[in-house]
Amino acid sequence: MITATPVTAETALGLRVVRKEVVAEGVVRLTLAHPDGEPLPVSAPGAHIDLVVGEGVVRQYSLCGAPEDRSVFQVAVLREPAGRGGSRYVHDTLAEGDLVQVRGPRNHFALVDAPRYLFVAGGIGVTPMLPMIAEADRRGADWRLVHGGRSRSTMAFSTQLAHSHPDRVDLVPQDEAGLIDLTALLGSPRPDTAVYCCGPEPLLSAVERLCDAWPRGALHVERFVPKPHDGQATASAFDVELARSGKTLTVPADRSLLDAIEEAGVPVLSSCREGTCGTCETGVLDGRPDHRDSLLTEEERAAGDVMFPCVSRSHSRRLVLDL
Repeated sequence: MITATPVTAETALGLRVVRKEVVAEGVVRLTLAHPDGEPLPVSAPGAHIDLVVGEGVVRQYSLCGAPEDRSVFQVAVLREPAGRGGSRYVHDTLAEGDLVQVRGPRNHFALVDAPRYLFVAGGIGVTPMLPMIAEADRRGADWRLVHGGRSRSTMAFSTQLAHSHPDRVDLVPQDEAGLIDLTALLGSPRPDTAVYCCGPEPLLSAVERLCDAWPRGALHVERFVPKPHDGQATASAFDVELARSGKTLTVPADRSLLDAIEEAGVPVLSSCREGTCGTCETGVLDGRPDHRDSLLTEEERAAGDVMFPCVSRSHSRRLVLDL
């Protein structure tokens, strides 16, 4: 996801590219460090950062390094020929020694406590799972990774994972073995297992369907493109009270809640404007949000205490936000 949201000094950290290396066909890994050697913000397995690539373009990338090493951030970037230019900039223009602006980290894909983990990755979706696997090992938990991709040469980190954990890692290159057999993998619910999935939308959708029969909360997914909707959602005007700012405004049917808040002069940190990155998370004090994001679980939606105003609206005639 790429936007032209401006990044300010108050919300970004300038980091230097200390290493850029090819880790698979079409994938480079960036190692970023503070120019003065200062420790970087605390992160945890599953976290991602915003990377400013080019003229104010913002892209989200999962951290794939060791969270306990606060000297560097590491991200892996897939070249996306059909993308909007962010990955091309990283691959073709960004060089070792360059300074880049970074925001975050944020984490909407946190590793929960569980006795057993099943990690299902498609292509570059394996990157957030690297620190998760290390943490699962540290906790002494049982885990298994199934990693699918177009071919072995395109599957970043797969060789080292399979070499380090031959009994826990299953590689499924499509040109050799076809697609992951998700029915065999997920057809029998296991109440003691947390399932983590990241990858292209067809994989995520299929895993979600199969995990409908699993215990509630067992599945955790991360998307970097918006979740498809059924197209039946309609937009209508509603009123919003911004409790801390003392402002009340009407959000027209043809404007987003985020746009209306910004037009009222109330700053909200934002990035993707697609409901996938979590940057604009806002507290809800009253009213019933119409959640249209790709982040919240069903339990979090039912709680109704946070929302993402870049895409979400209101079921009630009035919302009160903690802004």
